[in-house]
Amino acid sequence: MQPDKQNANLRIAALVSVGKHPGSGRARRAEQDARAVEMGLAMAPQGLEVLHAGDPHAEALRAYAGMGLKKIRILQQGENADAVPALSQYLGESKPDIVLTGVRAESGESSGMMAYLLGEKLGMPVVTRIAEIVSIDNGQANLLQALPRGQRRALRVPLPFVASVDMAAAAPRQSAFGPASRAEMEAKKADVEVRDEVQASWSEAPARKRPKRLKVVKAKTAADRFKAATAKSSGDGGKVLRDKPASEMAQAVFDLLLEEGVIR
Repeated sequence: MQPDKQNANLRIAALVSVGKHPGSGRARRAEQDARAVEMGLAMAPQGLEVLHAGDPHAEALRAYAGMGLKKIRILQQGENADAVPALSQYLGESKPDIVLTGVRAESGESSGMMAYLLGEKLGMPVVTRIAEIVSIDNGQANLLQALPRGQRRALRVPLPFVASVDMAAAAPRQSAFGPASRAEMEAKKADVEVRDEVQASWSEAPARKRPKRLKVVKAKTAADRFKAATAKSSGDGGKVLRDKPASEMAQAVFDLLLEEGVIR
């Protein structure tokens, strides 16, 4: 974003969480949250506040600080505490113009409901999956919302508002070790802490791949079995029924279920 698009009077709160690498499972900065911080730095670097609710000793938070932040504010609360009450209480008092967050967390419940719940608590409109804040004028923000297949939708939203940042937004800058180690991690006890009893009863385990259905080969000889195993799969085995009588289409579905052994 160009420097002339920056607004010195704008106050932005970027909410960050501890991410999890999809391959190794190691803690890291969450990709979407990092894009929210990048968007805040591009719009109002002086008015940006990065906020986290949780453990102040999480090392992954330093990766956000390494983007050039001088301070990260942490609302300290337990591992199984709900972040929404603490964040809504703080944001209701600080009253930022824009609240940015990722679409969903990379660990924990990862429901994608954070932006909606905060918008309901704070009485702010919610915009989902934004790719860019184009400009702000006369108390209105011009946004680009990410749509499937690279499309964009132009939106105009009044301040203040809550927005979730899509992966289509500008990629976050690289995190540097020096700024990360020098940044202040300002922690304070959350004014409101609500324990999430449902999440506290969960147990996490690595996801298992779902088994693929194998095609039943009705071969009698070794040659037939070899041919079936090496034959190129074709996608023309299905049949499209259109503008046919309902009884004929129902019979086709029934015959398929019988052939696949779903019903007997």
